[in-house]
Amino acid sequence: MAPPYRSLEEYNLEITNDVKDRYSRIIKEIGEDVDREGLTKTPERAAKAMLFLTQGYKQNAAEVLKSAMFKESYNEMVIVKDIELYSLCEHHMLPFFGKAHIAYIPNGQIVGLSKLPRVVDIFARRLQVQERLTEQILDCINDTLKPQGVAVVIEAAHMCMMMRGVQKQNSVTTTSGFRGSFEKEETRNEFLKLISSSLS
Repeated sequence: MAPPYRSLEEYNLEITNDVKDRYSRIIKEIGEDVDREGLTKTPERAAKAMLFLTQGYKQNAAEVLKSAMFKESYNEMVIVKDIELYSLCEHHMLPFFGKAHIAYIPNGQIVGLSKLPRVVDIFARRLQVQERLTEQILDCINDTLKPQGVAVVIEAAHMCMMMRGVQKQNSVTTTSGFRGSFEKEETRNEFLKLISSSLS
């Protein structure tokens, strides 16, 4: 069983060196001098960055939720919005980034609020597409917490659209998913209204 969420700042030396060598070859193949001053440490830095950005493969989101579930009679909507997320597009391995908004209606159990952003991080730190990322977060919360309903909305900008291809710098992609109570229009609309409003 994979361990719960933790920050991965320690690296397997064998894997890191292998990835570093591959980055060295890539830098050479594109016509750069990997031995020049500014690039001598770049392959190692890039290897560690890639291992950090994909550490979600070694973490278990369901176990994170299970580690902080509590019996509670509260049965109204719980929302955590504006959760920052950073991920890598699996098609070009370029970043996409934005915000996730999550809501659930408890069914006898609540979960520590910090665990929802951690679930987002675990799935985001893999090679992803936004649509699958939305579904994975939604299904993990729904299957583990078994609430009355779950809702997830993700808004993200994709560097693969901004830097290459159509080069549209101001486009934002929105994906959403709903389970249980949130499949009802009234509940879903209440959630969408709340995540778009400001308390100030």
